[in-house]
Amino acid sequence: MKSAIMNNLQQISEQNLVDIEQARENGQTAVGFYCLYSPMEIAVAGGAIPLPLCGTRNDPVAAAEETLPRNLCPLIKSSYGFAVSDTCAYFRASDIIIGDTTCDGKKKMFELLSRQKTTHVLQLPQNQDAELSMSLWRSELERFKKIIEDATKVAIDDTRLRSAISLMNRERQARKTLMDVNKAIPAPLKGTQMLEVLFKVGFLADKKMGISFMEEVTAKAREGAFLPDTSAPGKAKRILLTGVPVGLGSDKVVKIIEQLGADVVAFENCSGYKQAFTVDESKPPMEALAEQYLATPCSVMSPNLGRFALLAEMIRDFHVDGVIDLTWQACHTYNVEAFLVDEFVQESSGLPTLHLETDYAESDSEQLRVRIEAYLEML
Repeated sequence: MKSAIMNNLQQISEQNLVDIEQARENGQTAVGFYCLYSPMEIAVAGGAIPLPLCGTRNDPVAAAEETLPRNLCPLIKSSYGFAVSDTCAYFRASDIIIGDTTCDGKKKMFELLSRQKTTHVLQLPQNQDAELSMSLWRSELERFKKIIEDATKVAIDDTRLRSAISLMNRERQARKTLMDVNKAIPAPLKGTQMLEVLFKVGFLADKKMGISFMEEVTAKAREGAFLPDTSAPGKAKRILLTGVPVGLGSDKVVKIIEQLGADVVAFENCSGYKQAFTVDESKPPMEALAEQYLATPCSVMSPNLGRFALLAEMIRDFHVDGVIDLTWQACHTYNVEAFLVDEFVQESSGLPTLHLETDYAESDSEQLRVRIEAYLEML
C-alpha cells in the first residue's frame, strides 16, 4: 500500500511538469515564489500557476559559489545555483519571479537573480505590530496585484480573490490535516515521508489534485498503511524540528534522527506547520491577505512572538519528547533566535533543546549523528 501511494505521487509529479509546459503553451503564466510571505492567492486569482522555488539540494551550490560568497546560507546558494545552472525545471518554467526582503542574503541575491529572469521584490516590514508596518505591507500587496495583472492580462477583482483564497485555504487545511495525523502515538508517518508528500504536492499546478492526494494519504495513514509491521507503540522518542525550512535534499538531519530510532513528528518551519493557517474569508480579500501573511512567525520579524506561541501549541498537541532547532550556516536571524527558543522551551515545557547549525553538504553527517545520538540518549 505504502509503495503504491508513493509511486502514484512520483507519477503525478512527473506528469505535473508536462502539464505546466502545456499550460504555458496555452498562454497561462507561471509565477515563481521564494518565500511564504508572498500570497500565492494573488497569482491564483490572476489565473497563474504558483511555483515554490527555494533551493533544497546541494548539487547547484558549486555553481552559485562562482558568484556568491561561500559562507552564505545554503538555501540562498542552492536557489541561485539552480537559476544560473539552468537545472531547475520549475525555475525555467517561471515567467516572473516574486521575492521579498526577508533576510539580507536573499535581498542581495535577488539583485543578481534579476539578470536571469524578470524579478520583483516586495518590501517586507520587519515588525508585525505597528500600524505603519501593515500600511506598508498593504501597499506592497497592491503593487504585487498590479504586477500579476500586467503579467496575466487579467483584472483581479474581489470575486477572483475570494475564490483563490477559498481554494488555497482548502489546500492549507489538507496540509494541516495531514500533518496532524502525527499527533497520534505512534506517529503514523515518518518525518521523511511527510516531507516528501508536502514537498512534491507543493509544485502541483492542479491544486484540487494535490488536495485530493493529501486527503488520500491522510486516510491511509490513519489506517496504519505507513507503519512498519514491527512498530512498537510509544517507544520512539517524538521530536519536533524547528527553525529553517527543509525539503528533499536538505533533510539529512531528519534522516539521521530516524536512523537513530526517533520520530520527527512535527515541523515548526515554513515547509511545515507555519503553512497551517487560514485566511479570513469574511474580511475584504486584500485586507485579509495582508493581515494573515504579515503574521507569519519567521525569525526575520523582531520581535517574533508568534513562533513561541506556535511552539508551545505544537509541543503540547504532538506530545513531544524533545525539540531540535535547526539553523542553516550563516542564517543569522535563526541563529540569534536559537537562544530565545532554548530559553522558552525549557521554561514553558521543561524540555531540553538541541541547536544544530549546518549546511546542505554531507561532510558533517557523522558529527551531527554523534550530537543527535547523545541528545536522544539524554531524553
